[in-house]
Amino acid sequence: MDDDFSTPSGSSLLTESIEMAMDVERQTPRLLSFSCTSDIRNGGKSFSADSYLVSGSLKRILLGLDPSPIDYEEDTIELFSFQWVTETALVDSCTPLFGLLRQQIYRLENLVQTSSSDFSQAANQHWEAQNIRQQCIQFLQYVKVFIFRYVEPHETEDELFHPYERQEAELPSLLVEELHSLTLHIGHLYELPTSVLGGFCIPSQAKLFPPSWHFLHLYLDIHWSVLEILHLLGEKMPRQTVYAHKFSNLTGENLTNISLFEELCRNILYDLIHLSANRYTKLRPSEGLTSHPFPCICVKELWVLLIHLLDHRNKGSLTESFWSWLNKILKNMFEKNSATETVSSFELIPCKDPLGFSWWIITHLASLYYIDRNGEVDEKKPIESNWPFVEDLLKQSISSQSGILEEQLRMYLQCCLTLSHLWDVNLSTVTILWEHYSKNLNSPFTIPWFGLKDLANISKTPLAMYEFVKSCYSDVHIPNMYTTSNSYQFFLRILAHVMKKAVKVNGIHSWKQVKGRIYSKFHQKRMRELTEVGLQNFFYLFLLLAALAETEDVTSRMMELLHLLGPVSTSIPQRTLIWKGYFAFILTYVEKNMDISVLAEQVSDAFHKKAKEFLVAKNDVLKKQNLWMLLSIYIDGVQEVFETSCYLHLSEEKLLNDGFGMLLPGCRGAELAAVLNFLQEVLFRLRTVHEHVCQGLPLGNTGPNAQLLSMAKEHHLAVATALWRNFFPFLKSRRMFSTPPPQLADSAAGFTLLALDLPSACTSDLKPQPVLSMMQLFGWDDRVCPQLVSRYLSHLMQNSALSETLTSMGHTSFQALLVQSWFRCILQIFIYQPPDTLVRTDAEQTADNAHMKQLTELTRLICKLPEVDAIFSKAQVDESLYKQDPKEAVFQFIKAVGKNYSEIQTLAEKSAMVTKALEYLGDVLKYVKTYLTKKGPAEGLHLTYKIIGCLMKSWAPILATSKAQQLLFRIIDCLLLPHAVLQKDKELPTAMLSAIRENLPLFLQGLSFICCQSQSQGIYLNQLLGNVIQQYFGRFLPSSFSSRIGQHPILLAVCSSSTVSGASHLRKVTMQVISEHYLPFKGHAPPSRLTAILAFIFEVFQKTKSAEIYDIELLLPSVLKYLVLVNEPQVKKLSREILEHVVVSCQAGSGAELSTQLTSVLRQFIHDYTTVYCNQVYSILEAVVFSDQSLVIGLIPTLTEALRNSENKQGLGRNTVQREAYKRLLSQLAEAGQTEILKLENESH
Repeated sequence: MDDDFSTPSGSSLLTESIEMAMDVERQTPRLLSFSCTSDIRNGGKSFSADSYLVSGSLKRILLGLDPSPIDYEEDTIELFSFQWVTETALVDSCTPLFGLLRQQIYRLENLVQTSSSDFSQAANQHWEAQNIRQQCIQFLQYVKVFIFRYVEPHETEDELFHPYERQEAELPSLLVEELHSLTLHIGHLYELPTSVLGGFCIPSQAKLFPPSWHFLHLYLDIHWSVLEILHLLGEKMPRQTVYAHKFSNLTGENLTNISLFEELCRNILYDLIHLSANRYTKLRPSEGLTSHPFPCICVKELWVLLIHLLDHRNKGSLTESFWSWLNKILKNMFEKNSATETVSSFELIPCKDPLGFSWWIITHLASLYYIDRNGEVDEKKPIESNWPFVEDLLKQSISSQSGILEEQLRMYLQCCLTLSHLWDVNLSTVTILWEHYSKNLNSPFTIPWFGLKDLANISKTPLAMYEFVKSCYSDVHIPNMYTTSNSYQFFLRILAHVMKKAVKVNGIHSWKQVKGRIYSKFHQKRMRELTEVGLQNFFYLFLLLAALAETEDVTSRMMELLHLLGPVSTSIPQRTLIWKGYFAFILTYVEKNMDISVLAEQVSDAFHKKAKEFLVAKNDVLKKQNLWMLLSIYIDGVQEVFETSCYLHLSEEKLLNDGFGMLLPGCRGAELAAVLNFLQEVLFRLRTVHEHVCQGLPLGNTGPNAQLLSMAKEHHLAVATALWRNFFPFLKSRRMFSTPPPQLADSAAGFTLLALDLPSACTSDLKPQPVLSMMQLFGWDDRVCPQLVSRYLSHLMQNSALSETLTSMGHTSFQALLVQSWFRCILQIFIYQPPDTLVRTDAEQTADNAHMKQLTELTRLICKLPEVDAIFSKAQVDESLYKQDPKEAVFQFIKAVGKNYSEIQTLAEKSAMVTKALEYLGDVLKYVKTYLTKKGPAEGLHLTYKIIGCLMKSWAPILATSKAQQLLFRIIDCLLLPHAVLQKDKELPTAMLSAIRENLPLFLQGLSFICCQSQSQGIYLNQLLGNVIQQYFGRFLPSSFSSRIGQHPILLAVCSSSTVSGASHLRKVTMQVISEHYLPFKGHAPPSRLTAILAFIFEVFQKTKSAEIYDIELLLPSVLKYLVLVNEPQVKKLSREILEHVVVSCQAGSGAELSTQLTSVLRQFIHDYTTVYCNQVYSILEAVVFSDQSLVIGLIPTLTEALRNSENKQGLGRNTVQREAYKRLLSQLAEAGQTEILKLENESH
């Protein structure tokens, strides 16, 4: 049964005695001793199973039971290797036995001195030393048993007739003498050599110990055993004093069992304190509570034994209590350390800081009171306090004459805080400390050698102040409290703990008493003397008081005191701190579920005034910085209130006044970002709490009741109204800015979702459909910055309730509008990039990367729309083609729409699809107008032409419809035939020309298809197609023949269109344009860049592997003319190759039209050029013979006719030279040629 330090009743003593008697049956004989070795069998207890505590030895002695009930039951006993009669040994041979004990002690001492560090001898030395120690312990244990069993008091010596009886009667006195001699023999513990005291440092896990360890622990065993023996002797001889006949103390008084007990107690305490003082000198103040005064567990056990023994004897008025003994020694230590006279080495404890040592050792010893008589820790048991002595320590600690440093004071108060937890309530400690700190509120309480980490830190946020104060009255232990808390903060923790205990024990009376003392120290002069640090300490104090009790009263007093501060004398840092303090009080109210109206109105009115000053101070940078310090505190404070409040039903809306409406227009950059981030958090918190309240879900420790839910909803509506009124107008006014902060989109999305949850709170201009109005303002308006739109839509499209709401409104086209906005965002990626920027800064690149990530997310969400997903599915587009690249997703979407349209069969469905497609697209040319106006940047132009070019090709059937013709004409006018293109004296910008060159094939292929499909505008469209080809054929034509001719965009369009409907038409128009504008001679000069033109034509023929009638009709006459009139080798070569390709194509063609047309062109060529250029004509025809002999044979009549006409025109008769040339041609024409030669020869004859 645990010791409760009160006089035990008879029944409790009887119960404990019965329990101990029952334990006897389960015990086995063993020797009890101090042991710090690990013992697995003890179940992890702090003390060994054979210790005096755990074994029950102490408990048996205090209960007056046999110390060793199952030992020494035999008739004889072996002591020191001799046999003795158990019942008479101590009476017959007391002095010899104690002599043998001293001899064994001497043997062990010699073994210590002669022991070596040879490991081979360690085991032998260990077992020898252990044997000696066990013999000594056995004897001392025998003495205790003997006294309990056989010593009886004798009234008078006259009754003693037998000599043994006389010896028996003299035994107590003899024991006192021998015990005194024994203590003198072993001396003081602290006087042992350092090598022996080092035994305390040997690890307890060791299995072999040196003799010094055994010797040291034997000293502990002897000291405690002597105390036990003296106590037992006193118990066996109640109301009698045992005198030692041979000894007297230093004052000449006789030595008795009582005086010897007290002397020995004093000696042991001095020894233990001496050991502790040696440990204390090596400690830093920060290690006060983490380092204990016990060199090993045995010393700790001895302290516990002394506490129990002395307090037990004190109950019987036999001696003073443990704390009294300790206080005397510590007081003596103070006096001796301050005295100048010489004192004995025994009484002089070497400690330079007796005050700190006293705090340290009392704190650690106080915790030992929780260890009961069985060695178990019982933290619920009441323990004796030592407050009177601690109060004296406290007064010395804060005395101005003591010169105590902050580093010491922290340790002292940390010890005081620990004692406040351990002991009962003591209001005097609070009173003493407050008298000190009330005069030193402005002190920083710092430790210089801590450096920057211990500067007088001002709490950065109201939450930090609140959390600190909250930690002060919590029971959670903070390991690094010494470094994180100054002495004033330790005082606050002490105040909190003492007052919590006092209110619980004594009610509110104690609280009012302390509160009155604290209030009395504050007045106007004192308040105006407070520095920033002092003001923070003031707030800490009052916040703690408010947290403990009477919150409204403390808050009211705090506000009254703050009103004493003059506005002129209050600096910006002080004003900032005051606002933090207000919000810390609001957080306290929130935690206690109290309405914050009064506090909120006070601080929000001040915020309104400062926000107005901030708006007016546009150009005063320094003033704005100072004001922002205040305003940012307000913003942080409001956010912390919203995050802390469980149901937002405590009038939080009063914090959101119209000061924000004045603050926002004055903010720039980081300031604006901070306010908008705050707005997002408030919006999110409001929506989250409102959702939980509507669902009836608990947000705190308990679920909400119906009345609370109703009240919370009313406050939510008030908060939402305040947000719409004071924040939304600014967002609406900034949505058109070219570079709004990204947080603007986040806030706008938050408001949209708020309109979804609380539509009645919206401003009147958004009603009756606020969600739709918000979407139109921030998501679908093409005047809004694309970065804002993409971020805004990305937030909203993740909310499934939004689409349900829009659908329920009957707004079925919202998906198309979302696609339209997405389309615009992709097109306008580079809209705000300077047109001539070559190198991007890191900040710009970071912003671009962030925007691309945002677009990627928006693309992912767009592709999940039912309409878009259906389009991709029908077109069987692989998701991997567009998943990670927004631009590629646009291309794939355009192609998918075109493919879907081509598969539609009915006219009505086609018409609906055209309407939907145009809705997806929107005013696409308006989106890219900036690129075209600025002529850059290059990336924007390339993206524009690529997307619209893809649109032109993939949506050609759609653009061919009457609904889309207006868009088609605008595309041609703006992108292909802008005004700058038609001005011959102006060159297009390089970036634009490059974009057109790269994407012109797409435009031409689409436009040629449209020309074939359109019925009403076919002529005009053909004209536009010809104009486009005319403008860009020459622009992209190299100055001379080169390999680059194969990359001409018109050539690529013509040649890659072989599988595209309208390909033949594109080729025809292209050849018409070339024939009309690029092949004719300019006077007598051939056209410029003729080689490149012919190379282009040749590439067309070569890549298409065919020739059309219009090719022969439009191109061949000019090619034949070049063969005759132009002598440039490259021209002749290309012309011959073209002619050869045409002839071969005609020969391979299945129809007769090509051959007929070719024959016609060649006849006309023969008629035109034979007269003057007969040799060239015949040479050209000779080349044709190799490709198609029959073709030339068919031309024999024409050739002969031309020959005769030539001779007739010359009027010189037959032209022999010409005829010879003609005959050479005819000679290659087989039989028909030979026949014609004979005819010509017959004519000559």
